[in-house]
Amino acid sequence: MNKYSLYFILLISIFATSCMSKKKFVYLQGNQSFKDVSVNYEPIIQNDDRLTIVVSSLETEAAQPFNWALPSEDIGYLVDNHGNIEFPVLGTLSVSGYSLTELKSMLKQKLTAYIKNPVINILISNFKVTVLGDVKSPGVKPFTNHRVTLLEALGAAGDLTIYAKRNNVLVVRDFQGIKSFNRVDITKADFVNSPFYYLDQNDVIYVEERKAKIDTTALPNLPVIISAVSFLITIAFLVTR
Repeated sequence: MNKYSLYFILLISIFATSCMSKKKFVYLQGNQSFKDVSVNYEPIIQNDDRLTIVVSSLETEAAQPFNWALPSEDIGYLVDNHGNIEFPVLGTLSVSGYSLTELKSMLKQKLTAYIKNPVINILISNFKVTVLGDVKSPGVKPFTNHRVTLLEALGAAGDLTIYAKRNNVLVVRDFQGIKSFNRVDITKADFVNSPFYYLDQNDVIYVEERKAKIDTTALPNLPVIISAVSFLITIAFLVTR
């Protein structure tokens, strides 16, 4: 093997190391075509959700009896273990398993007997997810909106550390007592089409740490690697002269 072949092999090794390392860190790689899954996405009401329900109408006095639970962090309609809430005048309502749109429609239908053209707004006031594992700021993350993506939750946790496994993020989902364990690769662009791109309330995200930390530190230490390889090239040049 002549010296030029040796140089070529060493240079290829540098670029291969750089590319392989980068792929472990970059999110949303590959084909970025996606379906607009946000159009039909809505959270489903579950037991232990706390609902803020505000009823309004041009008939202000007629709507007043249905608004005893005003928006507050501590007040609302708590969905009990049977999936029910106690609503003024209407009494016990089964709401678990409804989407917010479905519950609005149901309430509007019932309230038209008391109010003309009622307008109903519903909020899940205790919407939260838990982010654990190899992130910078683990913990319970509350949100005021219902369309929370996995990337938003990881962002709220300060993003993944350099040692985190980005291709095997675990989403634990408990829906009506049925738990599922789901693996997501956030380095792939098509994960936005996953049913776990949007999170449900009370989802738990666990980010595992890599076993071989040396692999994950290859990219940040790339200047050191280049210096070492340059040194080897110099030695090889001297030897093959």
